[in-house]
Amino acid sequence: MDKKPTESDLSVRFWGVRGSHPVSGPDVCTFGGHTACVEVRCGERLFVIDAGTGITRLGQTLGADAPAHIDLLLSHLHLDHVIGLPFFRPALMKGTTLRLHCGNLGGESAEAALNRLFAPPLFPVTLAQLPATIEHVGFHAGETLTFDDGLRVRTCPLQHPSGATAYRFDHGGRAVCYVSDIEHDELGPWPHEELLAFVRNADLVIYDAMYTEAEYCRCRGWGHSTCDAGVALCRAAGVGRLAAFHVHPWHTDADLADMERRLAAMLPGSFVAREGQEVHLAAARVAA
Repeated sequence: MDKKPTESDLSVRFWGVRGSHPVSGPDVCTFGGHTACVEVRCGERLFVIDAGTGITRLGQTLGADAPAHIDLLLSHLHLDHVIGLPFFRPALMKGTTLRLHCGNLGGESAEAALNRLFAPPLFPVTLAQLPATIEHVGFHAGETLTFDDGLRVRTCPLQHPSGATAYRFDHGGRAVCYVSDIEHDELGPWPHEELLAFVRNADLVIYDAMYTEAEYCRCRGWGHSTCDAGVALCRAAGVGRLAAFHVHPWHTDADLADMERRLAAMLPGSFVAREGQEVHLAAARVAA
């Protein structure tokens, strides 16, 4: 960012942008190879969305200055969205509390599922053995989350195998929506009315662009979407920009650069998200 955000500003930083599994190599260096993790700040207030492998880089950057309390909002529990959790540096710091919020399990928290994953023989230690305190919060996607400091985050259910949750941050007259892991063509006419209302007039929508249109035709029912469907949603909802996200692990930098050119032509100002990229939304001016 060009300047330090004020308390009324809203900002986003991408730490992992891939779907399914991480990748490495010279042909993915520009956009990055880590799986889903996004930092959102309302002023200085930190929220973390998803705990894919990208969360490891976020933890390294936060270092010893990490907040004592971190709210981690999980879209769902598929491996590419949680596998980085025990490697998140704040989870390895005594005195830190990580509160995990999960909305796709019918009100149940993620505790039981994560305890099955992060335990022998699949993993050498349990989350309870980590130095940080892990707290689990379950909710129903569609509810509005209210935090101890009064900040509120709206949520919306998404069509995805086992469900997923979208998140909307409204702060300083700006709005950012995280809409990843969604099947756009499984519930009737697109855009879906509930999601249309959820993202309406947002400044930025971070959207699942896993497949090209040709690829999607071969992958119906797998729970993902396309850049074109995201643009249709944003146009119908009066959204300012789209950030293509959860991109396919096999799509190279050249593939994604082509997608970005096409995306920017369809919805000017839109882009394919890159690891380390920051978007700063200054507080909207209020007319006198």
